Amino acid sequence: MHTINIKRYWFLALTVLSLALGLALASSEVLSNSILSTGAAVGLLLSVRWTIASIQNREVSSDSLALIAIVAALLVSEFLAAAIISLMLATGRALEDWAKGKSQSELKALLERAPKIAHLLLTNAKVKDVDLAEIKIGDRIRVLGGEVVPIDGVLLSNAELDESALTGEPMPVNRLLGEQVSSGVVNSAASFELQVSCLPKDSTYANLIRLVEQATASSARSVRLANRWALWFVPFTLILSAVSFLVSGDVLVAVAVLIAATPCPLILAIPVAIISGMSKAASRGALIKTGDALEHLAKAKVVMLDKTGTLTRGGPAVTEAVFSAGASAEEVVRLAASLELHSPHVVAKAIVTEAERMKLALLPASDVSESHGRQITGSVDGKRVEVGQPPADLPSWAKVTSTLRVAVSVDGKLVALLGLDDPIREDSLHTVDAMRKLGIERVILVSGDIQKTADEIGKQINANEVIAECSPEQKLELVRREMKQDSKSVILVGDGINDAPALAAASVGVAMGARGATAASEAADVVIIEDSISHLAYAIDISQGAYSKAKQAGLIGMSLSIAAMLSAAFGVLNPTQAAITQEVIDAAAILWALTPLTSKLKRNWPKPKPGPTL
Repeated sequence: MHTINIKRYWFLALTVLSLALGLALASSEVLSNSILSTGAAVGLLLSVRWTIASIQNREVSSDSLALIAIVAALLVSEFLAAAIISLMLATGRALEDWAKGKSQSELKALLERAPKIAHLLLTNAKVKDVDLAEIKIGDRIRVLGGEVVPIDGVLLSNAELDESALTGEPMPVNRLLGEQVSSGVVNSAASFELQVSCLPKDSTYANLIRLVEQATASSARSVRLANRWALWFVPFTLILSAVSFLVSGDVLVAVAVLIAATPCPLILAIPVAIISGMSKAASRGALIKTGDALEHLAKAKVVMLDKTGTLTRGGPAVTEAVFSAGASAEEVVRLAASLELHSPHVVAKAIVTEAERMKLALLPASDVSESHGRQITGSVDGKRVEVGQPPADLPSWAKVTSTLRVAVSVDGKLVALLGLDDPIREDSLHTVDAMRKLGIERVILVSGDIQKTADEIGKQINANEVIAECSPEQKLELVRREMKQDSKSVILVGDGINDAPALAAASVGVAMGARGATAASEAADVVIIEDSISHLAYAIDISQGAYSKAKQAGLIGMSLSIAAMLSAAFGVLNPTQAAITQEVIDAAAILWALTPLTSKLKRNWPKPKPGPTL
């Protein structure tokens, strides 16, 4: 959340200042009216601009009624009433702009964070860092450990890659000499070299950015709630004002009706309720970037979920283990984890994490030697320990069903076989159940992972549909298909670069931002700022409450406004009194908008179950 910048919101500062000075100098009618007219002129210019923009978008804007009221008040020299209307108009739009935040800079941030340099290999075997735009097809570049591959190419040596951001596959993948590698994946082991196979503008990452740009441009622009209500409120006001003038013959009566009808509850109370909901959602771990996103969350009936990093942990964890006869599970894990402390590999981190879960005290290791992606050896507590890929001829007891298998040998003897998978988050099950209770009708699992793995996760969450092995382009088309088939809002949840185009195109794109998935976070409308999908259910719950509160505040304000309009039509209120009455109505509507939101969910989630016991 960002604070209001006075330079950006000069119109609000000027209307506040003119109204304050106009009231302070009320003893001098000419000076006071001149200053109040300045504030009214600001509101007039703004309402003209916003009304024109609404007409261009083929909308009936709530701002148009404010424009008519300001013009009418100025024509009959009701300067105070005109200034008050201008203040409410400027305040409402400032609140709305503040709620939208920095959404216009999202694509720019994505572009800025794309890889910019490459380590070019020169003919004299030296390496030079050059701008990515200078790279040509056939050039040889080096990718260091932990770096993002900047451009597509063919491997000149074996490599181990983390491809989860593009494919959804959570486990490291070994790629061999001569295989094609896409930009956007991460080098998870030692440095390697590749030969560039395309121009930078045609790389996988660049194509993803273009998809995000196109999806953002083509995504439907939602109409403000206030404008939808203005479709009937504006004609009603104009008709009542005209009838009042025809019956009374007094133009001040007609103007008083217009001023009493100024839709400040729509312009002010609704943004206040929306902002209140956005603030509460942020406190519960979900950053909702715009009021439009909150409205779509509240009305959503379809949720499309990515698998890796969203429903699952996004990396390997020890889920299975078998041990040789006489071997102590605790002692074997202690020795393996003590050795793996010296490795940056994701599998090593998983084994160390398992030891921490078992509350084992680790030991120092010496003479450590690692063959990246294959094995690590060293001495721990006087024993020679080896952890790595299992041998081809495993004994009969060494059987695990997990996706990734790791063998542990002590003094040359195989003592354990560990199975690693990307396990489902415990809170994923509770979240899906909670979303169904909140009115979500269809849950669709959309993953880049293989069909078998996706089906297993889909069965656990009771998904209505499972779609696996999806490319970014296919995910984008699936989102468009779902939005076309269902007139209600569609939520897409993801966390990788491959999700960015679909996130930008969905009614609401939700990014799991805790893992640092920049592209997804920048393209999304909602960012889960803590590493738990449970915050999505809270965000939907809060959005429903805030949207309901916004509608209630608007209805309360409009009902009271209609009563004030009828009073003005019968000559009970003059223009200035109508303006003051309208501000009292605004206060009532805003106070209601700020009342606590009700929740349909329990305050606390069930605690996650402990991991497997080895």
